[in-house]
Amino acid sequence: MTWIVIRASGFIAYLLLALSAMWGLAISTDLLGRSASKKGLTFMHESMAVGSLLATGLHMLFLYLDEFVEFGPRELFVPGASVWEPLSVAFGVVAFYGLIVITASFYIRKAIGQKAWRLVHFGSFGVFIGSALHGIMAGTDTGTPIGIGIYVGSIVIILALAAVRTITAGKPAEPAARGSRTRPTPRQAESGS
Repeated sequence: MTWIVIRASGFIAYLLLALSAMWGLAISTDLLGRSASKKGLTFMHESMAVGSLLATGLHMLFLYLDEFVEFGPRELFVPGASVWEPLSVAFGVVAFYGLIVITASFYIRKAIGQKAWRLVHFGSFGVFIGSALHGIMAGTDTGTPIGIGIYVGSIVIILALAAVRTITAGKPAEPAARGSRTRPTPRQAESGS
């Protein structure tokens, strides 16, 4: 029973993390449209990250309880301490710490400011990569059609959304429709345009 929970919670944690990353990228590129509530969209993004963190905690708890591969606190919390698949487990441990920091950043955003929050949040790419490497290298279901589909599909979608985000990051906002009431920029106000 513990082995089933370990595998399921690992996949659920990864899927929620991937969906949170996809959702965050979709929000930042306005792919979800302007008609949707930014607050609601952000709440979904945050909720998926929290869900991923909770599923990761369950994954780690059942690894601790399982007797096949003996994971103690050291193996669960120290990167590289595991005798079983040390590199892949280290990727998972480091991704877990990164997930804690990034998830916590939702709740301290106002205290640290937008610029610092964005910098911390940029680390989510590293968390996703570490989680993917952990799952691909250590996951016993990686070679199954479902496992391959989950990993390849999520990686391709996130790379595509990151490319869209990168391409659209430097583009100015679309100009207002002709005849609409907009406030002039300081430069326009000075020149009288």
